[in-house]
Amino acid sequence: MESLRLNKENKKSSPCVWMQAGVVRSKNCNALYNCATCQYDITMTDMADTNKNIAGKSTAKGKKHKNIVHWMEKLKDLPVSKRPCIHHMKGRIDFKPCGHDYMCVNCEFDQYFSDQYTVHATVNPVEVLNVQGFKIPQGYYLHKGHAWVKIEEGKTVRIGLDDFALKVFGPLEQIEAPLIGKQLIQNKSQITIKRGNRCATLLSPVSGVVTDINPKLREDAMPAGKNPYTDGWILRVHSEKLKDDIKNLYIADQSKEFMKKEVDVLYKAIENSGQLLNTDGGFLAENIYGNIPQLGWEKLTQLFLRS
Repeated sequence: MESLRLNKENKKSSPCVWMQAGVVRSKNCNALYNCATCQYDITMTDMADTNKNIAGKSTAKGKKHKNIVHWMEKLKDLPVSKRPCIHHMKGRIDFKPCGHDYMCVNCEFDQYFSDQYTVHATVNPVEVLNVQGFKIPQGYYLHKGHAWVKIEEGKTVRIGLDDFALKVFGPLEQIEAPLIGKQLIQNKSQITIKRGNRCATLLSPVSGVVTDINPKLREDAMPAGKNPYTDGWILRVHSEKLKDDIKNLYIADQSKEFMKKEVDVLYKAIENSGQLLNTDGGFLAENIYGNIPQLGWEKLTQLFLRS
């Protein structure tokens, strides 16, 4: 009975944002407020978008759930004092009104909060897979060019370089990203990594507009190698095509299989170079290119960065 009571209390304390906005009567959040990957949120958003597209037409024949509007639109009809910040709705802060019509991408507080909270809490991996010495955190998407993607609020993602690439090409001296406001295109080379007089480009894992960059990596990229999935983030992007773009990325078991194949390719390249590589606990050590320059910088970028 005590366990059941606790479960009920937890559900009551986690009302879905659609319920909080008054769009639906009752709905509890079962996705830790990770709306971007919540099937319920995706379904409701599609339904609201459909209703919005056919609004104003002479007939609504065949229109299902015609009263469904997006929770943001519902709250926009209220005075500012009654529009709670999304971070309050998700139980992260005390009440704070939203003054940006829920356009978080233009909100200075959201960017500050994301840097203080998201990087050190949400983005900090809870569980990490280890594939022959290379780390892959649960909940992160991987791109074929070894960039990682972590979905944040709405259609905003954080992007970085994965542990594999940093061990192959690092230690890096600089990582340069496009400036805020620039447009990224999935699979286009738009991020530059530098080591000595060597440089290479990283394919963008998603399309969208750059909303924030990590300026520290322009001066010193060492933190990326030490903590690739936290301090090593490169930029944040607002992606209107996120739902389509993530179909071209790997996650969970897909990431694991992808990484296994990449490790096999790396071992084969080392074997063909005729060199031996020091290992750490049976795994490949860091600074792989530095230890075996015979592998060739250009060859490595073609094999693994696909640029």
